Amino acid sequence: MIDVLQGLSAWLHQVFVKQFDAWVLLGFIAQFFFTMRFVVQWVASEKAKRSVVPIAFWFFSLFGGGLLLVYAIQRQDPVFIAGQAMGLFIYVRNLWLIANERKAAMTKVD
Repeated sequence: MIDVLQGLSAWLHQVFVKQFDAWVLLGFIAQFFFTMRFVVQWVASEKAKRSVVPIAFWFFSLFGGGLLLVYAIQRQDPVFIAGQAMGLFIYVRNLWLIANERKAAMTKVD
């Protein structure tokens, strides 16, 4: 059991301490922004008492996803690169649809 704990401790030190650099810091910052989209969505839904996806969700998705893509490219992880790159198209498209919807609503009012 002690050997297992020492092995785990060595692994954690290698992963979280020894290889910590500015890129890992960027990765954590990016992950924070990406996670904030869920917090924003959850709070908005709780406030409305129904499922809501506020525009801030898409901006956090775009910003966090973009930073995570930069991190993934630097790490040269093809799975992570593909996942984040494809997600960016979805986030941009949703923001585009929201902008068009708002523009149409403004046109109706005038």
